[in-house]
Amino acid sequence: MAGPRRDNRGIVEARELFARVDFRRREPAPELRPYLEHYWLIDWELSEPYASHVVPHPSVNVVFQRYGDEPAWGEVAGVGLGLFTQKLQGRGRVCGVQFRPGGFRPFAPRWPVSDWTGQRVPVTDVLAGADDRTAGAIIGPEAEDARVAALDAFLLGLEPAADPQALRAMMLVDLVRRDRTIRRVAELAAAEGVSSRSLQRLFAAYVGVGPKWVILRYRIHEALERAESGEDPVSDGAPDWAELAAELGYSDQAHLVRDFTATVGVPPTAYARPAPG
Repeated sequence: MAGPRRDNRGIVEARELFARVDFRRREPAPELRPYLEHYWLIDWELSEPYASHVVPHPSVNVVFQRYGDEPAWGEVAGVGLGLFTQKLQGRGRVCGVQFRPGGFRPFAPRWPVSDWTGQRVPVTDVLAGADDRTAGAIIGPEAEDARVAALDAFLLGLEPAADPQALRAMMLVDLVRRDRTIRRVAELAAAEGVSSRSLQRLFAAYVGVGPKWVILRYRIHEALERAESGEDPVSDGAPDWAELAAELGYSDQAHLVRDFTATVGVPPTAYARPAPG
């Protein structure tokens, strides 16, 4: 892993969000990088409320947060199936851990990751090393480096168990993310040399959602990023939705529009921005 991702995939109206909050990604300790995408840190102080929206990745997140003067608290957020909306107001801070798809199970090996899908559960109910002081110790320091160090110490203290199946799941999801030619579960199963049913079981246990869901979600992330950027050299800024649908493996433009609208809440043509002048 060559440092935290730099893209904004999954963040709806990313420019609007970044204009209001201080958002950073940080790299975890080397021993944790096989399991984690990155840490994500947000601080804000707003004069009026703002609602942020995210189309979640097929990832488990552990999130420590504090709003205003309330006590800090932490939760395990399983893979989100729909659009996630969070209202931000006043002053607040979040320290989040985004696991690689398939990377969370070694930290909580007693349960299949599908148990957390669509759920937000107190971190003390899931991770044995967490207690009532954990969130405050991570959120509290004013220095960002100290917060990152506290996250490292907490996760390293959990001593994730080596698990070849977790590595296999992470590799397969990464293959889906990188290789646009994989558009069907059967194609992914053939690439791995297993049955589609075996693949389903692996993804349920280690990713939390099925391989078809992962393929579809990464398609929507690609379409969302294309709409957000407004980059299309042929149409002078407005994405060619029919061409993009074919590129992403949809049978026609209508299927892309339907999936995008169901996930993001508006059709892609309504969401797309004109290219900056």
